[in-house]
Amino acid sequence: MDACYDQERIEKLRESAVQSTLSYREFYYHFYKAMREGAGQKPYELRYADALCASFERTEPVIEDGEWIVGRISNRPFSPEEEAEWEKLQTYAMAAGPSPFGQDSHMTVDYERLLRKGTAGIRADIRRLREKLDPVLPRDLEKSLFYQACERALEGVERFARRYSEHAARLAEACGDPVRKEELAQIAEICARVPQYPARDFHEAVQSVHFLTFCLCNKPLKPSSPQYQLGRPDRYLWPYYERGIREGRLTRAKAQTLLDCLAIQINHRVPHGLSSGYMVGGRDAEGRAVSNDLTRMLMRTVEQVRLVYPSVGLCWCRDTPEEDLETAAAIIRKGHSHPAVFNDEVIQAGLRRLGLPPEEACEYIHSTCVEITPIASSNVWVASPYTNLVQKLLDVLDREYGSMEELFSAYSARLSESIRQNLIAEETSRLERERFHFDPLLSCFVRDCLETGTDIERGGARYNWIMPSFVGLSNAADALCAIETLIFDQKRWTFAELRRMLAANFEGFEAQRQLILRRAEKYGNDADRPDGYVKRLSEWIAAECEKYSRPDGFRLVPSLFCWVMHDLFGQETGASPDGRTAGFPLGDGSGPAQGREEKGPTAAVLSCTKWEHTPFIGGIAMNMKFSKKYFAGDSLGKMISLIRTYLKRGGFELQINVVDRDTLLAAREQPELYRDLVVRIGGYSDYFTKLSPTMQAEVIERTEYAL
Repeated sequence: MDACYDQERIEKLRESAVQSTLSYREFYYHFYKAMREGAGQKPYELRYADALCASFERTEPVIEDGEWIVGRISNRPFSPEEEAEWEKLQTYAMAAGPSPFGQDSHMTVDYERLLRKGTAGIRADIRRLREKLDPVLPRDLEKSLFYQACERALEGVERFARRYSEHAARLAEACGDPVRKEELAQIAEICARVPQYPARDFHEAVQSVHFLTFCLCNKPLKPSSPQYQLGRPDRYLWPYYERGIREGRLTRAKAQTLLDCLAIQINHRVPHGLSSGYMVGGRDAEGRAVSNDLTRMLMRTVEQVRLVYPSVGLCWCRDTPEEDLETAAAIIRKGHSHPAVFNDEVIQAGLRRLGLPPEEACEYIHSTCVEITPIASSNVWVASPYTNLVQKLLDVLDREYGSMEELFSAYSARLSESIRQNLIAEETSRLERERFHFDPLLSCFVRDCLETGTDIERGGARYNWIMPSFVGLSNAADALCAIETLIFDQKRWTFAELRRMLAANFEGFEAQRQLILRRAEKYGNDADRPDGYVKRLSEWIAAECEKYSRPDGFRLVPSLFCWVMHDLFGQETGASPDGRTAGFPLGDGSGPAQGREEKGPTAAVLSCTKWEHTPFIGGIAMNMKFSKKYFAGDSLGKMISLIRTYLKRGGFELQINVVDRDTLLAAREQPELYRDLVVRIGGYSDYFTKLSPTMQAEVIERTEYAL
C-alpha cells in the first residue's frame, strides 16, 4: 500500500461503523407528515413525490469527522412532541394502504447514466419525453403523472445534496483544523455539483454513486432493509481514475482511501445480517477480461475496512490475470470472508440461456448473496420464496414404497405442487404491488421505465423474473442415498421403522443413526450414489422451473443458496433420514452438509461439480472452511489451484472461511473480544458474535480443511 494511504482515517471511521445503529424513521416521519398535509390536493403519485421531496429537504444532514464520502442516516433523537406525532403518523401510514410484500433493492441501478448525465440531465430527458405526450389520452395521462413524479423525486435528491453542501460549508467555517477545514470545503463544493451534474473526477464520481444509493434506501412505501449493490465499479469508475492518475490530479493512495470510505458507508446504510457490495473482474461486452488497478484496489478494501460490508465478488474467466486471483486468495488467507469467487463463464452462459444478449449478459451483479440479476434493468425477485427440500421429503415418508422410483415420484410431485403454489403467491404479491405502490426515484435508474413511461412497480423494468431458492440439497440427497442403501439394498429397516426413529429424534436409536452416518455414502466425497441424487434433484428442479417460462420474457429461475434459511428451516424441521437430528441447521448451500466430507477438499470440489450449474442463475453457494494455522509454505498456491479446479469444472461460486475452530469457540465464550469477527454463512457474511446459537454451532461444525 502507498505510504500516503490514510490508515488512521479509515481506522477511526471503521470503529464508528462497527458501533453504528440504523433507523430511517426521521425520513419516514417527514414523509408521512407531508403526505397527510397534502391529502386530497393532488393525485396520489404527485402527493408521494412531493412528500419524498419534502422529506429530503427536512431530514438532517450528517457528516462525521474524517469522512470524505458523505450521506448517511440521521439518528438524531426525537423530541417528546415528535415522538407523540410519530405515533399518530404510524397509525396514519397503516391506514393509508396495504403494506407491500415481495422483494426490493436486490439490484444495481444505472450508475453510468447517473455519472454521464447527472440528475439534471435525466430530468431534461424526462421533460422531452413528457412533451411528446397527449394528456387527453388515458395512457399518456398516466405516463405524464409518472414523469412528473420522477422529476419531483430527482429534485428532492438535488435539494438534499445542496443541504449537505451547505452543512459542510458551515462546518468548514467553524473548523479550527486547517486540514479538515479544507476537506470540508471540498465536500461542500462536490455536493454542490453531484449528483445533480455529471461527475468530473474520481472523487465526484464516488460521491455521486454513494449519494444516490443512500437516497434510494429511503423507501417510505416499503420500510425495509435496502440492499442496493454498487455494480461493477472497476468499470464505471475506471475512466475517472485513469484520467486523474494520468493528469496527476489523483494519487493511488487517495483513490484507495476514497474507495474505503465508500465501503464504510455501506455499513451505515445496510443493517448487518444482510449483504451489500459490488463485483469486479469478468469479461466485458467485447469479451475482454476486465482487470485494472481498481479491480485489485476494490478487493483490498475488504482487508483494510474489515467490516461485514462490502460483500465483494471476483468474477473469474479463463483470461483473468493470475495477479487478480492471487490478490483474492491472499486476502482470504488472512481470515477475511471475502472476496467470493464467481464463475463469469458459467453465469454469462446462464444469462444468455435466459434470453439476454451478450452485451447485457456481461453486466450482472450478485444481488446481495449470490443471486444474479442484470445490472440497471432488473426488478427480479430473488429467493422468492425459499423451499425446504428436507421437509418436502419428510412429508411423503408417511407410507411404504416398493422402490426408489416410486418414492422419488411422490417426492417430485410434492415439490411440483409446492413450486406451483409458491409462484401463485409471488405473482399475487406482484399484482398487489402494481395496484398500490410505485417508486419514481428508483424508476429513473432502471431500464426501461423512463423509456416506456412505466414505474418499476408496474412492470417498467426490462427483466421481471422470480427466483425461488431450494434449501437442504445435500441433506435431501444424503437422505435418499441412506434410504436406498439401508432400506432397499440392505433391507435393515422398513419405512415404518424409519418413521419411528425420526419421530423419536433418534433417542433410543443412536446405533441406527450411527449406521446412517457411517454406512450410507455422503455427498461431498466423490461418491457416485449421493452425487447422483444431487444431479438428479438439481436437473429436476431446473426442468420444473423452466415449465413456467412465458413468451413475454417471464422466467422462474431457480437458486440453491440459503442466506440464513438453512438455520431457520433446520429449527423447525424434525430429524431426517440422513442422520441429522431435529433442530440442527440444514446444509448451508450447494456443498456437502456440515462435517460430512471425509476425503478432503478436492473430493468435495469434485462432488460439487458433477452436475450442471448454468441453470441456477438464482445463485449457488459452496462454502469451504480452512484452518488458519495450516497456511504456510505453498498453501496459498494450493488454495488457488483448488479454486481454479472448481471453476474450470463449471462451479458457479466458491466462498471460503479461513478461521480456526479455537477462535470460533473463544468468540462464542467471550463475544465482547471478537465483535468484528466476520464469517461467511450461506452466501453472505455476518459478525460471528451476532449469529444465533444454532448458527454459531453450524459454522463451528463445518469441516475444517488443511492445505
